[in-house]
Amino acid sequence: MNYFRTALLLAGLTALFMGVGYLIGGGSGAVIALLVAAAMNLFTYWNSDRMVLSMYGAHQVDQHTAPDLYNLVAELAQRASLPMPRVFVMDEAQPNAFATGRNPENAAVAVTTGLMQQLSREELAGVIAHELAHIKHHDTLTMTITATIAGAISMLAQFGMFFGGNRNNNGPGIIGSIAMMILAPLGAMLVQMAISRTREYAADNFGARIVGQPMWLASALAKLENAAHQVPNMEAERNPATAHMFIVNPLSGHGVDNLFATHPSTANRIAALQQLAAELGTQTAPRPAGASYPPHSPWGGSSGPSAPRGPWG
Repeated sequence: MNYFRTALLLAGLTALFMGVGYLIGGGSGAVIALLVAAAMNLFTYWNSDRMVLSMYGAHQVDQHTAPDLYNLVAELAQRASLPMPRVFVMDEAQPNAFATGRNPENAAVAVTTGLMQQLSREELAGVIAHELAHIKHHDTLTMTITATIAGAISMLAQFGMFFGGNRNNNGPGIIGSIAMMILAPLGAMLVQMAISRTREYAADNFGARIVGQPMWLASALAKLENAAHQVPNMEAERNPATAHMFIVNPLSGHGVDNLFATHPSTANRIAALQQLAAELGTQTAPRPAGASYPPHSPWGGSSGPSAPRGPWG
């Protein structure tokens, strides 16, 4: 079903890409757009994860450069029966995260510095587990390809504006140019909405089961939702087609790019996690950042005065 959804989405994006090409260059423009889209689909299948990570200035870390984060991802990946993904950090104040990659064997998890600074280790575990759930369900291929091609559609529409008033060059004309100005951002939003919102609920559910404590993720989501409206993510604002990749919508909501939501209501997601916690009999809230952990805790390692201190206690 995931592969069918990806193929259907790519077909729709290709058709939209061809439509914009037709407006710019007529029949020949549509043919050129089709060839470009075919090449882009192939290229993004193999390289879209690198492009998105590069767009956000993410740098890869390992057990030596970020041992706490790396070890946490490794432990959760083992619990989810997944290969160890690559781990990236984005120098971004807004707490957020996303996963990318064409399959679990070539996946990556990226988190912002704001996420590591503002969440407790348990809350961070909930967020990482959510992203691993996307990898487990092969959502990452759909998300990365969608983001890349949707961004290309917007750029092509903006390029067409240069030919707006020149009918002799088969340009779209004034009306066509205005239409592209309006439809390009709307098309980007519709592409984001084409990714089923149910995948977020599914990732929340499976991620909560990976850590065994749904309330850890619920607490993290509440913090992330609040911070997303207070701390702008300028790179996401410039590339709204990538908003659906993040665990919470990174857009501030002040512009046209947020007329339609790319994520389910955070309140509804938290309610679903609370219900899951009741079903599992686990209502434990996460410890505050900086709190100590039991000596044999699977999340805290050793505790006490000599215990190593990190951003999660």
